[in-house]
Amino acid sequence: MNLRSADRNVLRRHLKQLRRAVPPAQRRAAGEAVAQHIRHSFNLRPGLRIAVYASLPSELDTTALIRLGERHGCRIYLPRLTDLRRRRMQFVAAGGAMRRNHLGIMQPVVLRRLSARNLDLVFVPLVGFDAKGERLGMGAGYYDRAFAFLRHRHHWNHPRLIGLAYSFQQVPHIEGASHDVRLNAVITEKGLIKCNTGY
Repeated sequence: MNLRSADRNVLRRHLKQLRRAVPPAQRRAAGEAVAQHIRHSFNLRPGLRIAVYASLPSELDTTALIRLGERHGCRIYLPRLTDLRRRRMQFVAAGGAMRRNHLGIMQPVVLRRLSARNLDLVFVPLVGFDAKGERLGMGAGYYDRAFAFLRHRHHWNHPRLIGLAYSFQQVPHIEGASHDVRLNAVITEKGLIKCNTGY
């Protein structure tokens, strides 16, 4: 397969298949390695507002990252889908009861919300990425809508969007769409990759 010229949907199917093939033990090990790279690359501190996704079985495991943030006194937020038709989500404080939404993703029951603009770091799931910070997601556009304001930023750089991925999810080129919000960096089990958008 020529990933440079692949259609976004073809590329998405290919990378999702590779991601599903990762054995559970390797998935956990990669998640732990990613958490250690984050510990060395970011100034995690009490009160830092971090958004992290509750990982699905096919995604890189975020359990170690969430525990790391808690140990450093960070305030952890999870995405919660709120409007399926308009593809909207909000960020809700972690802790307390959780339940699965229609996609099978765990999300908090109690709504202690924080505006996306007030987050410091957002660790983003992805299917594929390139060195420019282009991100290929699941195709629903929830993150692109939540952080659309970053496409028009001129005098601020928060929140920073950090993709979490296996190293095999990096591809030479992803054709960006006008609504895409690019990543500042990506962390894989091999380390930090600074994107052209800056770090």
